[in-house]
Amino acid sequence: MSDKKDDASIRLGLRQNIGQFAILVAVNAFVGGMVGLEQTVVPLLGKDEFGIESNAIILSFIASFGVVKAFLNLYAGALSDKWGRKKVLVLGWLFGLPVPFLLLYATDWSWVILANILLGINQGLAWSMTVNMKIDLVGKERRGLALGLNEFAGYISVAVVAFVTGYVASAYGMKPYPFYFGIAFAVFGTAVSWLAVKDTKKFTDLEVKQAIENKDTANANSTFRQVFIQTSWKNKTLFSASQAGLVNNLVFGVSWGLLTLYFASFGTSVNDIGFLKALHPGIWGILQLATGPLSDRTGRKVFIYPGMILQAVGIWIVLFSDSTALYGWIAGMSVLGIGTALVYPTLLAAISDVAHPRWRATSLGVYRFWRDLGFVAGAIGIGFLADVFGMQNALHSVAGIAVVSGILVFVAMRETVSRP
Repeated sequence: MSDKKDDASIRLGLRQNIGQFAILVAVNAFVGGMVGLEQTVVPLLGKDEFGIESNAIILSFIASFGVVKAFLNLYAGALSDKWGRKKVLVLGWLFGLPVPFLLLYATDWSWVILANILLGINQGLAWSMTVNMKIDLVGKERRGLALGLNEFAGYISVAVVAFVTGYVASAYGMKPYPFYFGIAFAVFGTAVSWLAVKDTKKFTDLEVKQAIENKDTANANSTFRQVFIQTSWKNKTLFSASQAGLVNNLVFGVSWGLLTLYFASFGTSVNDIGFLKALHPGIWGILQLATGPLSDRTGRKVFIYPGMILQAVGIWIVLFSDSTALYGWIAGMSVLGIGTALVYPTLLAAISDVAHPRWRATSLGVYRFWRDLGFVAGAIGIGFLADVFGMQNALHSVAGIAVVSGILVFVAMRETVSRP
């Protein structure tokens, strides 16, 4: 009897859970702000303050971030199924608290690497939980909208903080003022997650019950190994999404690090670099408000493969623009943002469409594992190519990889949304 009463008090949907949903949107804005702190300032610290010449070494901070975040993503979903979402979210923030202090007081590059290991843990746990908790709350009908709002909050925050810290650094120096923003984000993110967020596991339990009632029990009791295999390569749709996610974050990692150094190599001011770097996540963040919910109606695939190809076009516009023509770079970074907006929330929603509610969090974790290994590939692989063959050739290779990824999606992915 009590189970029925509990179920009656739980209602899936955005409108029904708008209060908690809004709090989670705010939390993810703080999570994104932690990444935005590093978009402009940290690559330039490596070049100007620590005198590092190698692109691969400067980009190593992104690799340390990416590999830790990837493995934390892999287990965060399964961990949250055992512990509850809120505990994992708060744990992620506890690892994030030292990050801005380590960057502020760094005396050599190893401090930056350590800070990014902790940032990877923070992002792998905290961002994963904001994704899973929003999906828990809204149910299957509005996943695209939920993920569009989630990623909007995160990446608008990345963009705004990248721009503001670039401006502050150009006006007052690289240290200490830009890092005060990070301290505020870490403190508020931890406090809100601990005091205001409520666990959402009961919403997942209700969805599992509904799936059983609808006789949707196929593969419901899959093991972690089985889910990993399905998401990574056995299921063609999940494989298509996973490889596209990896390439997408390879592009993002290159935008984060190598494009910063590319713009700086032409003597571009820190303020202008901050503006250029903000365009990519800014446009991407805003447009996700449209692409996420639209994909609920029109389907996921129709957004994903053109988005991958548009990211390549954006890189090529940057490369073929006159080095003195800021407008060409603005256009290229804008197209890059449009392409990413088409891809980012729809890939997450496509995984959620295919995965059973019982192992959806684990499948999303596997997808995010592969996606965030793209940071490592971008930082180490493309950084090495830039050292050996030059920045322009390395960036051309990234654009080519994005095109191939888009073609793979077009060929292998099936549509995951049933349309009337």
